[in-house]
Amino acid sequence: MSGASRRPAAVRRAAALAAIVIVVAVLATTLAVILDQPLLFLLQTALLVVVGIAVWDALTRKGAWRWVGAAVAVAATAGIVLAEVSKGRLSILSLAARVAALLIAAGLAKYSLSRDVRTLKQSATPGTPVPAARRGTLIMNLKSGGGKAERFHLVDECKARGIEPVVLTPGDDLLQLARDAIDRGTDVIGMAGGDGSQALIASIAAERGVPMVVVPAGTRNHFALDLGLDRADVIGALDAYGEAFEHAIDLADVNGRVFVNNVSLGLYATIVSSPEYRDAKRETALAALPEMLGPESEPFDLRFTDPDGAAHEGAHVLQISNGPYGTTIGTIASRPRLDTGTLGVFALLVPNALAATTFIAEFAAGQPDRYDGYLAWSTQAFTVDSTSPVAVGLDGESLEMEPPLVFSSRPRVLRIRLHAQAIGYSPAARSKPLRSLTADVWCVALGRPVGGV
Repeated sequence: MSGASRRPAAVRRAAALAAIVIVVAVLATTLAVILDQPLLFLLQTALLVVVGIAVWDALTRKGAWRWVGAAVAVAATAGIVLAEVSKGRLSILSLAARVAALLIAAGLAKYSLSRDVRTLKQSATPGTPVPAARRGTLIMNLKSGGGKAERFHLVDECKARGIEPVVLTPGDDLLQLARDAIDRGTDVIGMAGGDGSQALIASIAAERGVPMVVVPAGTRNHFALDLGLDRADVIGALDAYGEAFEHAIDLADVNGRVFVNNVSLGLYATIVSSPEYRDAKRETALAALPEMLGPESEPFDLRFTDPDGAAHEGAHVLQISNGPYGTTIGTIASRPRLDTGTLGVFALLVPNALAATTFIAEFAAGQPDRYDGYLAWSTQAFTVDSTSPVAVGLDGESLEMEPPLVFSSRPRVLRIRLHAQAIGYSPAARSKPLRSLTADVWCVALGRPVGGV
């Protein structure tokens, strides 16, 4: 997403400077302690770097990865102790001081980058400032997300804010409701419902050139997540009808049908159509794949060409997304940006039982991309052919489409409004590689704006 960057506050600049100074001091101290033993210095420096990286992961990641980072930090610290003991140079005080200093440096670096949700909500929202809507309309599906619209009294909230509420009833044409609202003079249109409904309203908003507000009243609300909205704050999303920030994002389509998240084919489509996996995240679906890749499993009739020009006659999984997803396990369910003008394509090819075993092993190790049949790339257009109608999961909705399936990206055609307290960045955008994080800390220390978050 495009957005405004601000110069870092003086306190965050000081934190970044302090983090850099501490790291340099730790390295210099380590060098002074074992200057006469260069191999030991290299070993300890390497272990200290591992400690720093692991501590950063423990501070910034969630779930199991946080504990993995903590465990690695402890193991690396133990390695440093053993290295000291083996050379007869044990100095617990010096060692403890250096490790503690690295912990402090990691905390200061994290603070300087302001990536926690609370700080992002208080920081500048990305986009161009726009005035309040003159005549806003919110279309809502009262049954979506287990009845969130009713539970949060969205009709009453809209009326209190001067927003016209339009309740979807059985038999209504959602597309026509949106067109009718715009014909009545609506200058900002919104949708409170699942991602499938969001995609339909987005197609009309883009067609008519009207900005859109996304209210996360569905079950998973992946679109809202990647826009940088707090999915738990349903009422707060209505603030985007007031003075807000606007930016343009892409839409994608398959055979003329717009989608905001992704289209799943093969086993993914089977997972989406199953009640058990209906609302599964992308990583949850990946976790379900190993049990579905047994010796009897056959690739689906999905014919396509990869970026190297190789033609494929089948695949177990094929997913095309509106913008590429993140490339690491921690970001695989989120897209860093929604304005790249490209589709993300992911394919899983499992030709035999041995290949299935290999993939399952790599997946269990958290590195599915090391499996040769795991393909991921970005492109502006993509085509999938088949000899029969293709079952698809489009933004979580089960459909059947006639081949060939022609996918394309529509760059920056949808104007999205975010309110001033929005997070503004997806989880993948907030999770940067260490090399980028190091560069960002330097930028903050020098008082320069940091790109993105």
